[in-house]
Amino acid sequence: MGDNPKKFITSDELKNHTQATDLWISIQGKVYNVTNWAKEHPGGDIPLLNLAGQDVTDAFIAFHPGTAWKYLDKFFTGFYLQDFHVSEVSRDYRKLHSEFSKAGMFEKKGHGVIYSICFVTLLIFACFYGVLCCDSFWVHMLSGGVLGFSWMQVAYLGHDSGHYEIMSSRGFNKFAQILTGNCLTGISIAWWKWTHNAHHIACNSLDYDPDLQHLPLLAVSSRLFQSLKSHFYGRNLTFDSMARFFVSYQHLTFYPVMCVARVNLYLQTLLLLFSNRKVPDRALNILGTLVFWTWFPLLVSCLPNWNERVLFVLVSFCVTSIQHVQFCLNHFAANVYVGSPKGNNWFEKQTSGTIDIACSSWMDWFFGGLQFQLEHHLFPRLPRCHLRKISPIVQELCKKHNLPYRSLSFYEANVKTLETLRIAALQARDFTGPAPKNLLWEAVNTHG
Repeated sequence: MGDNPKKFITSDELKNHTQATDLWISIQGKVYNVTNWAKEHPGGDIPLLNLAGQDVTDAFIAFHPGTAWKYLDKFFTGFYLQDFHVSEVSRDYRKLHSEFSKAGMFEKKGHGVIYSICFVTLLIFACFYGVLCCDSFWVHMLSGGVLGFSWMQVAYLGHDSGHYEIMSSRGFNKFAQILTGNCLTGISIAWWKWTHNAHHIACNSLDYDPDLQHLPLLAVSSRLFQSLKSHFYGRNLTFDSMARFFVSYQHLTFYPVMCVARVNLYLQTLLLLFSNRKVPDRALNILGTLVFWTWFPLLVSCLPNWNERVLFVLVSFCVTSIQHVQFCLNHFAANVYVGSPKGNNWFEKQTSGTIDIACSSWMDWFFGGLQFQLEHHLFPRLPRCHLRKISPIVQELCKKHNLPYRSLSFYEANVKTLETLRIAALQARDFTGPAPKNLLWEAVNTHG
């Protein structure tokens, strides 16, 4: 025995350290105290709090480059997990991630960013030209549609820059984030990172994933009728009479709601930027948002009358709603669960909570790579140009471990989503015994 024998704790003992004031995690069986680091974590404190008291190796590998490992030593507690175990699924996932890394796939980003930037520039120029240089009502409406379409493509660029560096340096990448998010769309990149990281970590957890928490307007599962507490927002998702009314008709109102969903994103941006939360680069985010709320109202004001101004905004929102619908298709009809995410079943939870959208390769630009939703969730740092290439490999791994791999056409995914919303809507109308009856129904069926 050496002079410094290893010290061990069990997984149960690790679970005692799950509070913001006492936050421990394990990576590769080594235990780290990240209490003081949580607020400084580039990905925010929510992912760390959600996975506190667990081994989080798979999640760490998924979200961090190899250079991140060298920063762990300063958080090491001196303890190792006594009952550390790696499942066969995790072992295969880590091996696959290592193979992609050795092949340099995380660094090879292709030329898609350049093409996208040129395309977005062309679209925005066409929109401005149509509004400022033409008098035709129909050209103005077409310009609104073009602006909405440019917002879709800009959002994909912002998404990519948030997951990995699309520019030559971190500084230029941050500039790209503020430009694509705040300046061009009015949606804060800080808000997006806050919610999106939580979504990835807790994919399709009803009480931890903010992307499923849309009461009083939408509910994908009758479990939300229990007024679950949102661990993301820190409040109850109240299912009251108003929520029951809206949810009862959600399969009919889904598309109209998506057409105005952008208003909620603007509101969420403002609520975060002017909240008491620690917001990275708050001043830059506020400045970028002010840029949007300067040029966009000025552009709209150049239209000849209020009828055209209102219709222009509505058309732009309706076109962009295609993207909002797409995001819902990827998750609304997938399996859901209640409770915190688990760090040792990363692969299983991502396969359970995601649905791919099948399309031809020439349509990849339209979906921004996110039609390969499972591939993206498993390897969030992988540039979109590689997602189609790895899809067959992911399918084989899912088949090997008897895990779901769902790929539906855009039409099929819409039908499946509406079916899910309709089932929950009919359950919401059941005033005689909504909680026990509906929960029993879900126990018998596969959604849940």
